[in-house]
Amino acid sequence: MENLAIYHGPIGKEEGERRLGQDGRDGCYLVRDSDSVPGVFCLCVRCKGYVYTYRLHKDEAGSWAAEQTTPGVPKRYFRHIKNLIAAFQKRGQGIAMPLLYPVTA
Repeated sequence: MENLAIYHGPIGKEEGERRLGQDGRDGCYLVRDSDSVPGVFCLCVRCKGYVYTYRLHKDEAGSWAAEQTTPGVPKRYFRHIKNLIAAFQKRGQGIAMPLLYPVTA
């Protein structure tokens, strides 16, 4: 995860929201450590002034998935985190807004 430019580490929810607020554009996004679940990461994306957070986890087979996407959208698994990010850059993938503007660490 450390090799991912959008990974901000253990910054916490409030700091993540502040950084996205500084960018200010709908579709800006970053990845941070989860505050509440050790070993889990959060994908945060700004949409209409609100920050939506999706937990990212790795399963036993080593594949990445996002939790809590829109009901009815099947959960997708990716071999690499960069593939998950690339998929969510397209519309209709079960998140509030496509990932458009990376906020790098």
